[in-house]
Amino acid sequence: MSTPATPATPAQPRPGRPRSAAADAAILRATRDALVELGWSKLTMGDVAQRAGVAKTTLYRRWAHKNELVVDAVAVLFDELELPDRGSLLEDVQGVVLQFAALLERPETKTALMAVVAESTRDAVLRERIRSAIVDRQKRLVLLGRERAQARGELPYEESPAQAARNADLIFDVIAGAVVHRALVSAEPVDATWARNFTALLVGGLGGVPPSSPAPPAAPEATPPAPEAQTW
Repeated sequence: MSTPATPATPAQPRPGRPRSAAADAAILRATRDALVELGWSKLTMGDVAQRAGVAKTTLYRRWAHKNELVVDAVAVLFDELELPDRGSLLEDVQGVVLQFAALLERPETKTALMAVVAESTRDAVLRERIRSAIVDRQKRLVLLGRERAQARGELPYEESPAQAARNADLIFDVIAGAVVHRALVSAEPVDATWARNFTALLVGGLGGVPPSSPAPPAAPEATPPAPEAQTW
């Protein structure tokens, strides 16, 4: 069985008084608000501390750098994703696609995610933090959905744990990549129709794509009238 998602875990606290969960939540919320208003380049740790109502020392005890703070602020949003059992693989996938798309529509998610992804192209440490705090943790949905589908007989069991891990990575990449591209790059709606067609393609392969309506037959060319007989 897959393990449930663990909450976003910022940098390990230093020895001293126990951390305040309320302060953590306020800091992460202030980080997202500041990103929406200011953007990545103007966001500072001091601004976040002021918005959250905490001392800068409190902030730095939890997060040493802006990069890891922003990633954790995004990660807690993705931890809201769930995969209730809808009775079939098709319904499970379609449901999580629509839920994921709705999350990406929120300004704080959209701004924060695009900011950290852009910065990660120049920062290998940031890329690794995105992988561990967001990507790896959200693969729980793939593992859970696959286990349900296998128990229903909708998917075969893999021959080895290595093959199972590769399949989980591929499924996650396909779903996350398609939804992020559709919602944030193409700026097209991820509605029920798109989600249904995408799920059919994912589950059934190219043969599962609903056929398009056949083109109407071309109208026959008009037969030119026969020339009139000439009289001499």
